Amino acid sequence: MRLEDTDEVRSDENFTQDIFAGLKWLGINWDEGPDIGGPYPPYRQTEKVDHYHSIARKLIESGHAYHCFCAPEEINQLKEEQKQASVAPGYDNRCRHLTDEVVSKLTAEGRIPAIRFKVEQPRIVTWNDGIKGSISIDTSDLGGDMVIVKSNGMAIYNFAVVIDDIDMKMTHVIRGEDHIHNTAKQLLIYEALGVTPPEFAHTALIFDTDRRKLSKRHHGEMVHVDKYRQDGYMPEAIVNYLGQMSWNPADGREMFTLEEACDMFELGQVSKSPAVFDVPRLNWFNGSYIRSLPLSLITDRSLPFLEKYDTKQYSREQLEEIVSVVREGLTTLSEITNAVNFFFDKQVNIPAEVNPTVCTDNAKKVLSAVLSHLSDFPWGEQKGCKDVIDNIGKELGLKGKELYWPVRAALQGRTSGPDLGSTLSILGQARVKSRIEGALGLCPQT
Repeated sequence: MRLEDTDEVRSDENFTQDIFAGLKWLGINWDEGPDIGGPYPPYRQTEKVDHYHSIARKLIESGHAYHCFCAPEEINQLKEEQKQASVAPGYDNRCRHLTDEVVSKLTAEGRIPAIRFKVEQPRIVTWNDGIKGSISIDTSDLGGDMVIVKSNGMAIYNFAVVIDDIDMKMTHVIRGEDHIHNTAKQLLIYEALGVTPPEFAHTALIFDTDRRKLSKRHHGEMVHVDKYRQDGYMPEAIVNYLGQMSWNPADGREMFTLEEACDMFELGQVSKSPAVFDVPRLNWFNGSYIRSLPLSLITDRSLPFLEKYDTKQYSREQLEEIVSVVREGLTTLSEITNAVNFFFDKQVNIPAEVNPTVCTDNAKKVLSAVLSHLSDFPWGEQKGCKDVIDNIGKELGLKGKELYWPVRAALQGRTSGPDLGSTLSILGQARVKSRIEGALGLCPQT
């Protein structure tokens, strides 16, 4: 784990902790850090400032870099002049050939220089990309000699990551295709240092359904991992969905764990085409995992969404049964709050549109029969409770919605929902009696 934190504006410890929390929630951990005996804290670029400076000085000594005394105002003026002249923006290398006399004069004035790396032109930088194949970049498109250390002493990304990758013995660098020009710059630094570079591979970017690149600016919380945790997504589903967006195993499977993906992954199978972040597709994955992961695990993950209820009124076994009977209809776990409300509310609110369901003549016969057969129900047995309802239907000559809807409406406040036998079994005799009587009380007396 490496934190590229030399950008003072964008680096914040709160952001850092958010990144750690998101990775750990997804099950993505790391096993190396500067303190091998501890909890593996990350490498931080801000702790290597002196090291970057020493490497930059070596590049100056070898003629690959130089001090640049340009003030920000000068650079801004240059950009404006280039804009007015319709010229591609870039540094004009004006400090590359400063004489020792000029350097001494500027230093005496208190000017603190940045360090720039020489980008020779014309030249073509070529490499074999692990995903895209052969890539060639003209150095004239790289913006002139590049800053590698700012005047405040902070190393620039393109310089720091090269040094880090060398120090950490990186073999592969896999990142988005918006870094292709950065790779060309970095390859020049590897060459100047006489070091063999790692293999680079650039993935296509992720778009939304309108073909816009996903970004915090345009999509806000949609690109924030914690949003999905709070909404009740399964980390396994997120990892699986993101994994298969641009890569599919050789055997064509869609569902796989992170461990299985690690075993099967081949860089050459990564798509060159952009992926589309499709929320309905993600929801399909999430619903599948809610239904397939162990019931005990889903129950544990459901508890934060049930904090508004007194869950202590049920045993752990009953809570698992409640989760079991509703999870078939869930897309995210946040939906469970409303899906199970009738199990916890003291009385069920029967909406006006549902009220007629319990007040027809046949409905009142069914509900009255349930009350008279309360002692026949094998409370705690799902199938047995459903069988009693079916037997009542046979006695009354009713079936289907004429039989089931009144009972559902009285117990759940709705005409469709979880298995009726499970509902009866979980609620128990006292709650069933109270709710049936409450529903009958809503009907006009004749």
